[in-house]
Amino acid sequence: MLVVQIFLPLALALVMFGLGLTLTVADFARVAKYPKAAVIALVCQVVVLPAICLGLVLAFGLEGVLAVGMMLLVASPGGTSANLFSHLAGGDVALNITLTAINSVLAVFTLPVVVGLSMAHFLADDAAVGLQPAKFVQVFAIVLVPVAIGMVVRNRYQAWALRMNDPVRIASVVVLVLVIIAAIAQAYRQLLDNIGTLGPVALLLSILSLLVGYYVPKAFGVERGQAVASAMEIGIHNATIAITLALTVLNDETMAIAPAVYGVLMYVPAAVAARLLSHNQKRLRTRLG
Repeated sequence: MLVVQIFLPLALALVMFGLGLTLTVADFARVAKYPKAAVIALVCQVVVLPAICLGLVLAFGLEGVLAVGMMLLVASPGGTSANLFSHLAGGDVALNITLTAINSVLAVFTLPVVVGLSMAHFLADDAAVGLQPAKFVQVFAIVLVPVAIGMVVRNRYQAWALRMNDPVRIASVVVLVLVIIAAIAQAYRQLLDNIGTLGPVALLLSILSLLVGYYVPKAFGVERGQAVASAMEIGIHNATIAITLALTVLNDETMAIAPAVYGVLMYVPAAVAARLLSHNQKRLRTRLG
């Protein structure tokens, strides 16, 4: 399908380019300012959440490409909308930007590994697909290269990049939504058939991601604003990347259904969490004032 094979990767590339326009080298270097918060959040994202997702997949009896689709989703980096939710909840948005930058790089290496292992377990006959060098290169090209180009443009043409930040972001979101709707419409029947099975798993994963993202850093003494940032970064996965990889790199429409379901449902727990955390922050300020 032309929409899936050409326009979806181009639309995602535009999104990642827009992300690159917001990033600088300082965003990566800033991790030295709060290493504990960043390391804890990244460990939760890369190690803890895949383990939780695997537990949910097994507990709910998901099999085959649906199970791989959930693992592909959880291995994807945080979504860019995490910055917005973090801001609304009173989180450290600078930490969000840092985590997004680092996650975008880490995902190039962790995604093929998680998907490869998932395929080895759930799709034994097709286990090699996830780790083929060509697939790895495609992940690299889709996820990291546009970000790098955006960062170069930001560095050389800062005034233009700042002016274009909002227009590029709005245009990329509009184009991406239209393309994904067209792509998912192709698998509409499969989506209806599986939403009852995937919905509870996706909703639970979203809630647990937010809880882990907030309370694990708090348990290690990370201050509240950074814990909020961690919760939003970990709780809002980039379903767009997962959908794109499922449809283009892995060529499986059914595998894209799990990220699509999560991509819709995750905003409900995220909005509730942002509301509760924001309310708690106001109460804390009132008490201190």
